[in-house]
Parts: sequence; C-alpha cells; structure tokens
Amino acid sequence: MSVAASLGRRNGIAGIVFHFRICAAATAASCLAHLWLVAGNQHGIWLNVLMLAMVAVCLPCAVHIWHHGRMSALRRVMASALAMTGVHALLLLGAGASGHLHHGTAATAAAAVPSGAGEMLAVIALEITTALIAATLLARLRAQPGGLNRS
Repeated sequence: MSVAASLGRRNGIAGIVFHFRICAAATAASCLAHLWLVAGNQHGIWLNVLMLAMVAVCLPCAVHIWHHGRMSALRRVMASALAMTGVHALLLLGAGASGHLHHGTAATAAAAVPSGAGEMLAVIALEITTALIAATLLARLRAQPGGLNRS
C-alpha cells in the first residue's frame, strides 16, 4: 500500500492534502529542470526565453496548489505540462531529423541523434508525470461532494 493510499484511508483530507503537495512538488521540479536547462545555455535564445516564460507561468501555480489547492491552478498546470510535452517531443524529433544524413556515412547517422536526447526524454517524462498527477487530483476532487467548488 502506498503512503498516499494509507494517508487517504486514515483521513480523506490528509490524503488530498498530500496529493496537492505532490502535485506542487512535481510542478516545482519541472520549473527547476527548465531553469537548469536555461542555465546550461545549450539552446538558442528563443528556447531559453520560452523556458523562462514557462517557469514564470508554472511557478505561481505550484505555490497556489501548495497553499490553496485551487482547481484552476491544477487545470493550468495540467494543460501546460501536456503542451510542454508536445513541444519537447517536437524538439526532440526535429533535432533528430535535422541531422546531415545526406552524406550517407554511419558517422553522420550517429551524429543525427541529438546530444541531449536523454535530458529531453527525462523532461518529457517529468512533464507527463506532472500532468498525470494534476489530472488524477482533479478527478479525485470531482468525485468528492462539493469538490468542484474550489475554483
């Protein structure tokens, strides 16, 4: 039995508070991962600006989720995480497709694999996890009487 399940069985409120805290922590971890990527300056200026904008949007939602548990913040986090998953997947696929394969050598085919593919896949996994946690929390709140009243 998981910690969240045991907390939820002992006290429904404690389980939901724990779920809110996990969602806020996952959102904050995503923000920190993006700040780390910006600090590494491995991307172009427009991607760095886009990542900083994402952090500026998501970090206040993480704080709202941690303190107040607002459903609107959960919806924004879920939508942002899903959108960023798509953006990261496109960047990953686009980076692999833009390699110089027209030379026809095995070395150029190996060079077509993006150097940060592992990092990008880790960020995609973190974004999917964040969206899943927010979605399950929204579903859990909808199942409760009066759960939709927590704008």
